[in-house]
Amino acid sequence: MALSRRIFLSTLTATLAAPMVMAQTGKPRVVVVGGGAGGATIARYLAKDSKGALDVVLIEPARTYYTCFFSNLYLGGFQTYESLGHSYGKLATEYGINVVQDYAVGVDRDAKSVTLASGTTLSYDRLVLSPGIDFVENAVPGWSTAAQHIMPHAYKGGSQTQLLQAQMAAMPQGGTFAMVAPPNPYRCPPGPYERISMVAHHFKTNNPTAKILLIDPKETYSKQALFEEGWNIHYPGMITRIGPDMGGGVIEVRPDTMEIVVDGEAEKVDVCNVIPAQRAGNIAAIAGVTDGNWAPVHPDSMLSKADENIYVLGDATNQGDMPKSGFSANSQAKVAANHIRGALTGSTVFPAKYSNTCWSLIAPDDGVKVGASYEPTAEKIASVESFVSQTGEDAALRKATYEESLGWYAGITTDMFG
Repeated sequence: MALSRRIFLSTLTATLAAPMVMAQTGKPRVVVVGGGAGGATIARYLAKDSKGALDVVLIEPARTYYTCFFSNLYLGGFQTYESLGHSYGKLATEYGINVVQDYAVGVDRDAKSVTLASGTTLSYDRLVLSPGIDFVENAVPGWSTAAQHIMPHAYKGGSQTQLLQAQMAAMPQGGTFAMVAPPNPYRCPPGPYERISMVAHHFKTNNPTAKILLIDPKETYSKQALFEEGWNIHYPGMITRIGPDMGGGVIEVRPDTMEIVVDGEAEKVDVCNVIPAQRAGNIAAIAGVTDGNWAPVHPDSMLSKADENIYVLGDATNQGDMPKSGFSANSQAKVAANHIRGALTGSTVFPAKYSNTCWSLIAPDDGVKVGASYEPTAEKIASVESFVSQTGEDAALRKATYEESLGWYAGITTDMFG
């Protein structure tokens, strides 16, 4: 058995109670790891559309899932923290999904089994990995996850978002907020530039003399003209972007002294949001299905290129043109669910089609969006038609775009959790 296929057990700081795992029913079993936009969606669609023909197990350590998408709106004061939280209760009670609150820490691909932190081993006929992101070690010199309580990333839903919001609220009048933006590719939403907009909105209301430094390693970024137009209109003089031409690509942080070092020059800041380079969640590497940072998949099914019994969804994948968004993960989950049902129950498998839209809020009732439809080719998931908001749009259209995003959030969370 190859080393990449052996069971790997992580050291955990907390002791977990043994999960309640139902015995094998004799039906084909699908184990889903990760209960976000990809994992919750595929678990629900597998259970719903198979009409009881499949044994669906969802592994997710959190009892309440807090969406990372829309977390920027919480930072800006447009959403409450509670509104981002969603329960797995309906998946268990209404769809018969076995929801196991535990960590998946090992995958034995030869034995087709998953090991949980509690020591339980689950066999599977098909495995779905939807673990989201983790961070590339040493991507930002001076920062590690050990420093996230000082310089939060706030790029996973939950307590990190609350911490960043608390730091913003406590920042002294006229203080400096810094963000270290990630290189491509990165999870979006919560997009870094929408976050800058929401942070600026918070300060415009509560700390109008505050300054925002955006340290960016990229030459350009998505919806750049729209954001910069909006910042000039709504937050003139507050935001300074330092791109690679000004040293944004040579950055160091010093959490102990709350300093950032740009091109060799240190500057004291009051709050620092560090968003490092990203990679697939750890379990994908443990399973041996990554190419280094991301997990390659077949474009027509989301089936791993490393294993014919494993599917990978969402942010963790290397699939082509689709962004790493909740909308994308939800769309990919439906394609994969159809493919898995076909393989295990003989149901009809329809041609894969994918879609995505990413909305961003710049200021009250000033929403913009970008999106596309996609189809699989032999090499990748390819964009076939795209759209993007335009600069200079009237206020009514921008308000409608924002309201459309609220409807999408209500729709996708219902699609995920029932």
